[in-house]
Amino acid sequence: MPRMPASTDSAAFAIRAAEPRDLDAIVRLIGRLAEFEHLSHLVQATPEKLGPHLFGPRPVAEALVVDSGAQVVGFALFFTNFSTFLARPGLYLEDLFVEPEQRGRGIGKALLTRLAELAAERGCGRFEWSVLDWNADAIRFYERMGATVMPEWRICRIAGDTLAAYGAGRGGG
Repeated sequence: MPRMPASTDSAAFAIRAAEPRDLDAIVRLIGRLAEFEHLSHLVQATPEKLGPHLFGPRPVAEALVVDSGAQVVGFALFFTNFSTFLARPGLYLEDLFVEPEQRGRGIGKALLTRLAELAAERGCGRFEWSVLDWNADAIRFYERMGATVMPEWRICRIAGDTLAAYGAGRGGG
């Protein structure tokens, strides 16, 4: 994926596909995102854990990073999902984060725009993500970009000990 230079002020930034050398920065930004969402206690990501899933023989996710100067100041991690109704793949944005001091420069909008372009280029029928209901600023931002917030949908999750119980044949209550 080519570098995408962008600038909405005097300091330029560039969006590019993540590389293995970016793992430390991505994990650092995941930690910052978790702090913002008050979920630091859930973070288990390390470069060693994340690396195989982004760059191993069978990657299951991709990431874009944002360079500003000599540092990575933002990232977006995404993967392909599938819509049975559309019978087409989709692109799902798992996480997007921009350092607070870098916000207001158009970085978040540029990341979302690039991901929407990728979804269209790949023939996806949807580009989706979740947002915490208390994050009113993000919701307004996404709506201004043309996203529809779907309040009638809820996320369901099986994880941790419950998921492990299924793996051991003890799930299903």
